[in-house]
This record gives sequence, C-alpha cells and structure tokens, in this order.
Amino acid sequence: MGCVRALNAGMNGVNTREPKLPGNSVYRENLLLATMRNAERRRFLAACESVDLRFGSVLCRQRTRIRHVYLPTGSVISLLSQVDGRPGLEVGLVGAEGAVGIALALGVSTAPVSLVVQGSGPALRIEAARFGAELDHSSALRDAVSRYIYVFISQLAAMAPCARFHMVEARLARWLLMTRDRAASDDFYLTQEFIAYMLGVRRVGVTRAARMLRARRLVSYSRGYINILDVRGLEAASCSCYATGRDTYTRLMRPGSKPPRLKAQALNFLRISS
Repeated sequence: MGCVRALNAGMNGVNTREPKLPGNSVYRENLLLATMRNAERRRFLAACESVDLRFGSVLCRQRTRIRHVYLPTGSVISLLSQVDGRPGLEVGLVGAEGAVGIALALGVSTAPVSLVVQGSGPALRIEAARFGAELDHSSALRDAVSRYIYVFISQLAAMAPCARFHMVEARLARWLLMTRDRAASDDFYLTQEFIAYMLGVRRVGVTRAARMLRARRLVSYSRGYINILDVRGLEAASCSCYATGRDTYTRLMRPGSKPPRLKAQALNFLRISS
C-alpha cells in the first residue's frame, strides 16, 4: 500500500524499543543531532525513545495536534498535503538529515501536513512537551533546529517553480536522488502511482520519464523496485533544484555554522496551514 492510500486508510504502526545510547548507529545516523555538542546531544538523547517505523504508517494527520517530534535514523518520512479531500500530494521528504514535527519550535502545535512513513526503519521520538523543554534548555538544539527550518523552507519554496518550469524527467531524477540521500541506499521500492502523486502528474507521464531514465541506463525499474545505476549521470539529468537544495543543507547544517534569523514571513509560511 502506498503512502497516499495509507493516509486515506488511516494506517498506524510504530514499534517502540528502549532508547539506544550515544555511540551506536542510531545516534550517529541523524545528521541534525550531529551538529550539536556532545554534552547537549547526550542530554537530548536521554529524552528520546527509539522506535521502528513501518511502511505506510500515519504518524500525524494534517491539522491535528503534534504529539511527537521524529528524527529518522534509518527511515524516511513523507510530508503530504491534502486540499478539499483530494488524495495527498507530497511536499517534502525527510530522512536522517532532519526531523518532522518541528513546527513546535515556532510555537505552533498543529501539523501543517500529514506525516506518512515512506521507508521503514528506526527513528528517535520525543514527546512534544519534552521537546519544548529541551529547546528552552539547549541553545545548541535551538540553533540546529533553526538552521534546519530555514533549509526546509528553502526546499519548499523551490518546489513551486520546479513544478512549473522543469520537465518531468528532470524532476523525477531530482526526487530519486533525494530519496537515495535520505534512504542511504541505491535500491528502494516506489510505485509509479505514488511517484505520480508526489510529482503532481499523470501516471503516464511518470511511466514515460522512467523509461527515458532507464533507456539512458541511469536506473533500473521493475515492479516498483528501483535501482540507481549511475549517480553522477542521474545528477546530470536532474534539474538544478537538487544541487541547490543539497548545497544549502551542507552550508547551513555543518557544525559551527551560524543559524539564520527566521523573519515573520518565514514563520507565517509554516503556520499558514495550521
């Protein structure tokens, strides 16, 4: 079942485990936490629990209360926006580079989008109230979250002109690269139906674009299983939005970088759907 169908069906599934300690794979894999100093990282991790996210699970619905912040450490979460009861359209994709539910850092407790697990795997989870307390205590956490919110706003702002001016093949290449980065794998499962929802195009358009990428031997595709064969070739085929988004993240999220100031317009941008 794809993410859009899961959202409509109301699936939910999270397996909880005991929190893992700093130094193992769960701790190392979330890059947002990697920008923090050791002592503050350890304090924040002590407030989290480790969970296993299952494909298709609905973590939070649009316009409902945010109860948890999730920091993927091996999973991938889609951000889906719904209008007038229509099937959701993906507006964002979050993996081990970031977190979801961070509108709480802006004083907003209502989710602007739905959160659906696209790739199964582990994540860290912290309750909303505890997350607020940690923000009050840790300047390093506030700085890291502020930088990430700015990066995410930049990515969202790029989506509208990308959809308007860039060809479907280039947009598909960009999105496959984004999925690869967040899944940390060249192999993953994606149906053409879901990709069509994500790109906001008809399924026939996705089929044509996928065939073109396959003909150029950039990817292989069979029954939903995608294998990226040529990363550099796929980067050359993608639109400029991929490199721009990657470079923005690298520049702003490196340890010691100065967090940008979030102006009122940026805050309203995240509040608009709440």
